[in-house]
Amino acid sequence: MKKLMFVANTSWYLYNFRHGILERLIKDGYTVQILAPEDKYSKNLVEMGCEFYHIDTDGKTKNPLKDLGLLINYYKMLKKLKPDMIFNSTIKPNIYASMAASILKIDVINNVSGLGNIFINNNLTTKLVKILYRIAFRNSKKVFFQNDDDMKLFLDNKLVTEDFCGRLPGSGVNTEKFKPMEKKPSDKIKFILIARMLWDKGIGEYVETARVLNKKYNNLEFQLLGHLNFDNPTAISKEQMDKWVEEGIVSYLGLSDDVREQIKEADCVVLPSKYREGVPKTLIEAAAMEKPIITTDNVGCRDIVEDGHNGFLCKPKSVESLVRKIEYFLKLSEENRDVLGKNGRIKVEREFDEKIVIEKYFEEINRG
Repeated sequence: MKKLMFVANTSWYLYNFRHGILERLIKDGYTVQILAPEDKYSKNLVEMGCEFYHIDTDGKTKNPLKDLGLLINYYKMLKKLKPDMIFNSTIKPNIYASMAASILKIDVINNVSGLGNIFINNNLTTKLVKILYRIAFRNSKKVFFQNDDDMKLFLDNKLVTEDFCGRLPGSGVNTEKFKPMEKKPSDKIKFILIARMLWDKGIGEYVETARVLNKKYNNLEFQLLGHLNFDNPTAISKEQMDKWVEEGIVSYLGLSDDVREQIKEADCVVLPSKYREGVPKTLIEAAAMEKPIITTDNVGCRDIVEDGHNGFLCKPKSVESLVRKIEYFLKLSEENRDVLGKNGRIKVEREFDEKIVIEKYFEEINRG
């Protein structure tokens, strides 16, 4: 059987976002290699049956010498491990692991799972990244995009040719695992935002919205769940989070390896992201569990929400717009909220089931 390698900038990413395809490949007898920095999720991947190999990846550095070192390290690891095909996710692996694989003539499948804030400004860094993508993707067997906006951007900038493009419905979701669950009775209406705690994810707008609405209503609870205080230029500090919690504006729930428990107890899931998402997995999971969603009319986010059908779209970077949409949600009857949730579940089953993603991967593996 083929040796298939998955490359990303964290083990956490692969365990959470590629779990379904990894599980299926192992079950079918493939040798699955993981190349990523070691973290607490690395052992989970090994327990699944993957072979794990550590590589240092500084995802945020803009130092060209460090990036050259990363390219060389990818080359050395690929030459040593000899995979038949590699599957890249996240920016640095998409660029540098692809270049290394091209030199070694290894088939490459890339997954562009959102572009973050790199393409928001047309500065020197953006221009350089475009050049690197163009070189890296030149010999890719397939480049998957998670939304039409990102695919159009790459095609318009001639970073990839249409023949090698493919569309995935985000990372998909296991609809048997993420399904409607009964919530406990509560006198509070609970909103939850699940994401890495970054300003770019709209955390600031969410907190300010909570501040406004908590002054008008006494039965609301605004929750935050996700990684805090990690190495990212737009990361929210622990000190800032503690201040918000002490003020009583929001509740910080920390981390969770099974977000179903937190989604289950929420009345609405919110993500006012203002950067280029792929398709946010937490929103797909929320919709699968029949939760109404409020998110921004922004790249990736709008793919999962049809405004007024399974949730609401607000303007990016606008507290006023987010306040308005949440107040509209508050005025809905319980029955109408349930309709939004059920519509979301139907949409996920039709468009975002993980089985669709797995099938697309297998098409490429079998063509290889």
